[in-house]
Amino acid sequence: MGNGYGIWTMLAGVAFFLLAMAFMEDSLRSLTGRRFKLFLKRQTTRPAKAVLGGALVSALLQSSSIVNLLVLSMVGAGVVQMSHALALMLGSNIGTTFTSWMLVTFGFEFGIEQWMLPVTAISGIIMAFLDRESKWFAWCRFVFSLSFLFVALMFIKTGMEGWVADRDLQVYAGYPLVVFVLVGLVITGLVQSSSATVAITLSALHSDAISLIMAMAIVLGSEIGTTLKLFLASAGGLPGKKRVALGNFLFNMVTVLFLLLLLRPTEWLISEYAGIKDHLFALVFFQSMINFLSLLLFFPFLKPVSRFLMKRYTDDEDDTMFISKVSVTDSGIALDALEKEMQVFVRQVVMYNAESFDVSDQLPVNMAIDSGFADQSLSGKYDHIKILHGEMYVFSMRLNQTVISKDEADRLNRYVAASRNFMYAAKNIRDAQQDILQLRHSSNDVKYRHYLESADNLVVFYRQVSEVLHAAPENRFAFLARLYRDVSEAYAQNLSQLYQEPSVKLLSELEISTLINFNRELYTSFKSMIFGLKDFLLSPAEADYFDDLPGFIR
Repeated sequence: MGNGYGIWTMLAGVAFFLLAMAFMEDSLRSLTGRRFKLFLKRQTTRPAKAVLGGALVSALLQSSSIVNLLVLSMVGAGVVQMSHALALMLGSNIGTTFTSWMLVTFGFEFGIEQWMLPVTAISGIIMAFLDRESKWFAWCRFVFSLSFLFVALMFIKTGMEGWVADRDLQVYAGYPLVVFVLVGLVITGLVQSSSATVAITLSALHSDAISLIMAMAIVLGSEIGTTLKLFLASAGGLPGKKRVALGNFLFNMVTVLFLLLLLRPTEWLISEYAGIKDHLFALVFFQSMINFLSLLLFFPFLKPVSRFLMKRYTDDEDDTMFISKVSVTDSGIALDALEKEMQVFVRQVVMYNAESFDVSDQLPVNMAIDSGFADQSLSGKYDHIKILHGEMYVFSMRLNQTVISKDEADRLNRYVAASRNFMYAAKNIRDAQQDILQLRHSSNDVKYRHYLESADNLVVFYRQVSEVLHAAPENRFAFLARLYRDVSEAYAQNLSQLYQEPSVKLLSELEISTLINFNRELYTSFKSMIFGLKDFLLSPAEADYFDDLPGFIR
């Protein structure tokens, strides 16, 4: 098979390496989740602590991806300041070089992969007999992934040596260094792992396929390429997440451009002045130096950089559209702004719930929402809804502290109750997401038919909601009362259908329970929407009518 065998051996090694990294991330998430989140949160009280915390956690978890994605979620939740999040990123970038030091020390110097083969085999076999939800399984998967990492490195090294054996690669030595920077960027962008790129580069350097300076250029490119994962993770998300991703990109880009201009003097400093003659260790030292230099360049300027980033990706489209533009001191105007915000909020909840069933294109045209919200991912939409609900609540509490009349206070209380019920309507569907996916992809005809019927019921329901929202004020009570009656009857009918003998015979006890719980979440969402609408649209006397009705969710 010749050189082709070497290429495929190397690519198989890369695939194994990425798989091992993914296994390691998954096992460490399940083993450490809350503890590391709390640790990172405690480390963000000061920028210096954030740097140390980010470096330590990335080194322990063997992945900056886990830390960086955790930072994105914490910024999205508003529990970490922008400057402290950027400090965590700087520390995380340093910590991730620990993987490279581990590879070069044990993978090339000691040939530890020979010892890792039995560890991989034994841990992999044991995993097959353990409960996937147990801690033992997570620990076993971690041991398997760590040992498999070195087995993958063995494949990469063997494949690289076979590929370069009959090739004269000196022709590439005359290429501009920027070409190798692009190679590193492209490889890292494709495999979404700078550690894999470094492993490939170390193997190429070990096989004399490339020179040290060419390898250094490839590593520079990988430092830019690794920022692409954060951009993908933040795409369609909240502005705070996008700012952090942009900040990490700017840190790496500026540092890479600076070192690219001084790459040859830097090679001399590492090889001659620092006396690191082993090219493999010199390359890993250079990778660490990149991230330490980034820390030195940007740590003193975290606050100015944060202010710069805060001007990017403005919150106007992603957060409030009306209440942020008015003062609570003028209660009448403030209530009108809150009413307009509520109209946007309810349409966003409708959009989220409909998209959860993949039927948003069947909504009435007058229920359409702005593209800034519509273009977000499903989880991004839910995050946005939660944040908007929180902002409306805070605005309402501030407004309640001003001097307002009794009528205005009653109106405000109804709006608060309405927003709470609209939020419940979204949360019920959020809680049912796993059931929705299971039913949508089920091979069982009864379960799949129930999903289709539920999706149709949801479309019918929100078409009626649209009628209520756009009806003349004097007709809203009648429309909403009819909607409540229809939903009550539909829930009873669906519940009765689930207990019919023909359906029960085709389902297991677990499947029947799943359908019953799913049905409850769906119709509880409908009921919450109706109660939100009655507080939002009706007079207090009309709204009281619904409070006196018997509940239909059992």
